[in-house]
Amino acid sequence: MEGDVVAYRIDRGSGVPAYVQIVEQAERALRMGTLKVGDKLPTAKEVVAATAVNPNTVLRAHRDMERAGLVELRRGLGTFVTRSLARPGAEADSPLRAELADWTGRARAAGLERADILALVTAALDAHDHDTGGDTGGDGPTDGHDAAGDDTTDHHAAAEADTRRLTPRATGIRTTRTYDRA
Repeated sequence: MEGDVVAYRIDRGSGVPAYVQIVEQAERALRMGTLKVGDKLPTAKEVVAATAVNPNTVLRAHRDMERAGLVELRRGLGTFVTRSLARPGAEADSPLRAELADWTGRARAAGLERADILALVTAALDAHDHDTGGDTGGDGPTDGHDAAGDDTTDHHAAAEADTRRLTPRATGIRTTRTYDRA
């Protein structure tokens, strides 16, 4: 997948299905402006070679993103981004990105693992949202509905059904908690 705009990382120990991780990582890249309208996503063959997931897993992720109106599958050509999730002025938050990158480096140097860092960020967001009276973001497709109000959470519902541990999972910039009913 050399030269591609997005490279997927699958965490097999997370309890989140691989196709959901692919969708969430693509949504995150769309939100951050890494993926732009017209960009081509890596092919199923490229993703399989890089992550060792089943090709049908990649195709399911692409179909879910197509249903959400984020990409278009063009037979024989590939999968192309049709809609951005980046908010206007996202480029202006680059100083925040740099600060966060520095903080993440310090956290890693202090021995924190990915899950530890995500837990810290989740706790900080939860505390902030609680103190300010709730979430202030409109997350578009990841809020469960598209612009027409249609449900777009099929992949999130499947992840909830597959989750077997009481662990928070990152869904991009905004973090939600998924709990299994034991």
